[in-house]
Amino acid sequence: MDRRVRFARGRGLSGQKQRRIGIDLGGTKIEALALDADGREVFRKRVPTPQDRYESTVEAIAALVREAGDGTIGVGIPGAISPATGLVKNANSTRLIGHPLKRDLERAIGREVRLMNDANCFALSEAVDGAGAGAEVVFGVILGTGVGGGVVVRGEVLTGVNAIAGEWGHNPLPLPAPQDLPLRECYCRRLGCIEAYLSGPSLARDHELATGERLAPEEIVARGSEATLARYEERLARALGSVINILDPDVVVLGGGMSRIERLYRNVPKIWQRYIFSDRVDTRLLPATHGDASGVRGAAWLWGGPPCAK
Repeated sequence: MDRRVRFARGRGLSGQKQRRIGIDLGGTKIEALALDADGREVFRKRVPTPQDRYESTVEAIAALVREAGDGTIGVGIPGAISPATGLVKNANSTRLIGHPLKRDLERAIGREVRLMNDANCFALSEAVDGAGAGAEVVFGVILGTGVGGGVVVRGEVLTGVNAIAGEWGHNPLPLPAPQDLPLRECYCRRLGCIEAYLSGPSLARDHELATGERLAPEEIVARGSEATLARYEERLARALGSVINILDPDVVVLGGGMSRIERLYRNVPKIWQRYIFSDRVDTRLLPATHGDASGVRGAAWLWGGPPCAK
C-alpha cells in the first residue's frame, strides 16, 4: 500500500483540467472552496456544522458540494480513516468516530471523495504554495482547539501504515518540568499529551491554575501575561525540538488560533536549540501564508496542485 498522497500538478486523474473542490469539516463550521486548475478561487462558502446527528453533517457537506459545482472533491476531517476498518477514528469531533464517512459522502454526492486528516491538508496547502513552498520537508502544525500535525516530503503527504503520521499532539510532552506536573489529562484520556499543554483551551487552563484568572487565550495574549506565555513558548520549543530531531524539516509552519501569537516566531527558535541534536538549527518557524484557508485549500489539492507548484 502506498502510504503517501501524491498530487499531479494541475490535472486530475483524467488528464483534463478541472475544478478542485475542498471541504474543511470543523467542529463549529464547514467550509467549502473551489479552485480552478491554476489555483484561483472561484467559490467559497461556510455553514455551521450540524450539532444533532452524524447524518446531518453528511447532508450539509453534500449540499455544499452541489453548490460548488462539478469537479474533484477532497475533504479534510478532524481525525483519520482507519486502514483496518474504513471508519473514522481519532476525531475530536467525537460524533464522527466509528462511521464510514467516505462511503457515506460518496453515496450522498455520487462522486469519488478523497478524505484526509485536516492537519495533513493544512501541511499540504502550505507546502504547495504557502510558507513551505519549495521546501523538501514541511511539518505543518495546528495549534487551536486541538493540536495536530502533518508531514509533507517532496510534495507528498505522509500518512503512515496506521494513518497517524504527524500526530504529534498525542505524544507525551518531552521532559516534564515541575511546572508541568501533575501531568494533565487529554481528551483522549491519556495523561501528559502535548495537546493538553499547547491547545488554546490548555493555555487558558494553565493561566487559571497559575493566577486564578479565567481568561480566554486572546485575552491572555492581549494582556501580555509574560509568565504564562513564557511557559507556553518553552513547552512548544521542547515539543517541536523532538519533531526536528526526527524529521529535520526545512520549515515548521504554524496554523490555528495560537499561531497568531507573533512572539512565538522570535522566541521559540531561540529556545529549541537546547533540545535539538545539532550545532546549528536552520529549520525555519513560520506562520501559515493562507491562514484559516489553508485546511480547505489543502483538501482541494488532494487531487493535484496548481501547475506552478514545485
